[in-house]
Amino acid sequence: MLAQLLQFLFSGLTVGATYALAALGFTLIYNASNVINFAQGEFIMLGGMLAVFFTQSGLPTPAALALAILLPALVGVLVEKLAIEPAKGAETVTLIIITIGASLVIRGLVQVWLGKGTFSLPAFSGDTPIEIFGATLLPQSLWVLGATACVVAALWYFFNRTLSGKAMLATSYNQLAAQLVGINTNGVLFISFALSAALGALGGILITPITLTSYEVGIMLGLKGFVAAVVGGLGNGLGAVVGGLLVGILEAFGAGYISSAYKDAIPFVLILLILFFMPRGLFGARVTDRV
Repeated sequence: MLAQLLQFLFSGLTVGATYALAALGFTLIYNASNVINFAQGEFIMLGGMLAVFFTQSGLPTPAALALAILLPALVGVLVEKLAIEPAKGAETVTLIIITIGASLVIRGLVQVWLGKGTFSLPAFSGDTPIEIFGATLLPQSLWVLGATACVVAALWYFFNRTLSGKAMLATSYNQLAAQLVGINTNGVLFISFALSAALGALGGILITPITLTSYEVGIMLGLKGFVAAVVGGLGNGLGAVVGGLLVGILEAFGAGYISSAYKDAIPFVLILLILFFMPRGLFGARVTDRV
């Protein structure tokens, strides 16, 4: 019984860490521009697919993984420059439609370039499982959890100790005030899209040795990342991490104790409950309007 419980917990934490990285990507862009970027899932897919492509091309693993993060970051910048910036000031729904369109373009290009097959990536440190109280934990899961923890720490340092990070925070609080004190808010948006895409790509790389990848995996991973961001409180970094882990754990326990057929439905049931009882999410700010 304990072994089974731990097994579901390990599985949930592993996939939940990937959702957390996706949710952090949504949060970064939302804070900088109030845009909900539904192309985020495609950055996850790009990370995994490009890692496979560069590895199979014969590049050393560190170089292949670095390129698989840098190229999606560049794609994120292009999405911002070519799709979001020209529509500055447009309605929120229009911007959402633009990001969905960008998602379809990225997915279509990858399908044509790399094909419709399913691809795998070798685990970073072997496949020999680690046994803990009867449950098994893959070494790759430790990479996923460790990298996510490092990303969270790095982002905390970036936002609290660097000028660029503080400029992003200022822009998220009040864009007009940030402009008045000389902050380049266009540059902030530029950095946000690059960081968001890089985070998504990292998540895709880390999870591919466990779950495989293809041109269409970004759809569901992106949606679950969005669910995690909303559950935690859209715009809240800590909430994004907690929301991602919570969605992953509930999904794993639901698949294990109820039925794997409902695995993909559980996050969306969760978001409905959160929106109904806690519309601002678990860590969302409470806002009072005077009338």
